Amino acid sequence: MNYSFTETTDWIDYALGCSPDDPLHALRRQREKVISASQGSYGAIFDPHILGISIEERWLVAHAVATLTGCTALADLYAKNNKVIDLKTIKTRQNILLEYVEILTLRPAEGDKKALNKLISNGFSVLEIVMLAQLIGFVAYQARIVIGLNAISHSSSKPAGRLQSEDSSFTHPAHLSAPKEVLRIQGFTSETLGWKAWLPVLDLSQATEHQLAVLKASHPSATASDYYLTLIQHPHILEERSAAFNAIMYAPGGLSRAERELASTVVSRVNGCIYCAAVHAQRFEQLTKRNDVIAQVFTDPVTAGTNDREKAIVKNAIVLTQSPEEFTPLNLAVFNPQEAQDLVHAIALFAWANRLMLNLGEPIFSSS
Repeated sequence: MNYSFTETTDWIDYALGCSPDDPLHALRRQREKVISASQGSYGAIFDPHILGISIEERWLVAHAVATLTGCTALADLYAKNNKVIDLKTIKTRQNILLEYVEILTLRPAEGDKKALNKLISNGFSVLEIVMLAQLIGFVAYQARIVIGLNAISHSSSKPAGRLQSEDSSFTHPAHLSAPKEVLRIQGFTSETLGWKAWLPVLDLSQATEHQLAVLKASHPSATASDYYLTLIQHPHILEERSAAFNAIMYAPGGLSRAERELASTVVSRVNGCIYCAAVHAQRFEQLTKRNDVIAQVFTDPVTAGTNDREKAIVKNAIVLTQSPEEFTPLNLAVFNPQEAQDLVHAIALFAWANRLMLNLGEPIFSSS
């Protein structure tokens, strides 16, 4: 079967081999908005009618990202559409493309301004580069959902639910900055940062009504943000990506909001995304009124966590981020199935978010 962007059945279900009578199918339907936004993102990115890298190159890139991430099932699906380009006769442009794909997939912090400038100097347009960033990030996200949920569904651990709650008698460690005071550790920080794009951003005077509507819906400050003014050059993709973000980070029930923020901070720390780590460290502290585990994550994520749940969040986030092909759920018994799914979603989401932030611009620190 030749799957195309018009395919209505969810690709993650396909890659999971998830039939309607499978318990995993039912679990996934507890997060219908995540399913809808994920498939909507796929549809927007692979719409052959929008400008950017060619549809043939999109299939090539998607297959490469899934393969490099170690998600064979997803790579096989993308390979079905990869027959237009003969992998044995890849041209110079595709070689440059695939070199960049490898960097951003395996070593996202190296997808820096120098790597971006190489694309520009070889004739890649702004629209092509923005699409490429979204495509690589999206397939990195897709692959981690497939790998994570598949591993959880086959885990020998029996999810049991919330076994350890927050300690109401928590005492802030004396050696740490007090909550609301800025942490600065190992180059990471909890302060408010700016972000500067390396590509030309959209001139709002030239924005379409749809672009303005998507900006308004994406973030209250989107019209003044280099990040959103970069991504809005592909408004349909940004619209679906924003829907995915909101569905994963703000859905009621399941993993707590603070725990999702912790997972996001860990992924960002591991990937070297200073901006995302700062934003989500702040949000964790706002929700919990403490920063002890954030200080641990910034210092050494491998040993971070103040209780069993935090340690499990951190360890699962590290492995699914760094070595997805080797992912085996750790300490799954501290989560119920919905919490475990939410954890996988949050980890996967920041595989996508970090790659956008790291490869399209840089954080700006305040003068202080």
